[in-house]
Amino acid sequence: MIRIKDLGFAYSGNPILKDISMDLKEGCIYGLLGENGVGKTSLLTLLCGLKKAQTGTIDTDGYNPYDRQPSFLSEQYYLSDEVTAMNMTAAGYAETYGRFWMNFDMKKFLEVMEIFGNDPNQMMDKVSLGQLKKTYIAFALACNTKYLFMDEPTNGLDIPSKSQFRKAMTKYTREDSVIVISTHQVRDLENLIDPIIILERRNVLLNASIAEISDKLYFDYGSEKHPDALYSEMIPGSNIQVLLNQSGEESKVNIEALFNAVHQNKELIKGIFNSKM
Repeated sequence: MIRIKDLGFAYSGNPILKDISMDLKEGCIYGLLGENGVGKTSLLTLLCGLKKAQTGTIDTDGYNPYDRQPSFLSEQYYLSDEVTAMNMTAAGYAETYGRFWMNFDMKKFLEVMEIFGNDPNQMMDKVSLGQLKKTYIAFALACNTKYLFMDEPTNGLDIPSKSQFRKAMTKYTREDSVIVISTHQVRDLENLIDPIIILERRNVLLNASIAEISDKLYFDYGSEKHPDALYSEMIPGSNIQVLLNQSGEESKVNIEALFNAVHQNKELIKGIFNSKM
């Protein structure tokens, strides 16, 4: 488990994160959402130890990530939004750099590459951005780490590749893993990410599972307008509205509508889900 307590980080005196606290539990694929500039990438790089927390603490199974101990590093992988086109084949890259992760599985790398339709013998600097991104996703999954942090992994992927990404994530991640995916493309990951984290610079507005969200909020897709809706948006043929779930009725969570409802009702949402912060 990862325990974040009163975390703070700033660039040149400009606060990026302040007093952030939450727990990240095993067996979950967290969707990390937030407006531009709230510190999603900063949080990921703090979690993997590339940056040092200036205030507060991060405890990852007893490790401080910034200590960069080899036993910790071999159990975590950070996939940046920006990927490098190396002058080598994908298979050569995996064979060369996979040795730094004690559980690296070349067979898994090749299987994920096959799911993506990528040729492992093709030069990495001769492929499209989407193919390059898929190579790095395959490598990340083949590292078999407990902790996996991914920054906008579906950026640059076409529609079929996004489906293949969801398939690979479901099939090739460990049952005890803690995965955090930062994304603006919530529709790409709507059936994959659970729980949902909605971040502000000075607040975790929400950290809750889909089941917990459905228990406390109701997502209405009918044509009748509700004056007490927390958020309402017209969609073809009807409306989507977010209301307090006062009847205990189940509904399908729409993550985009959830995000907007949270931002329009910050204090109310924090109060409703406060026990989960």
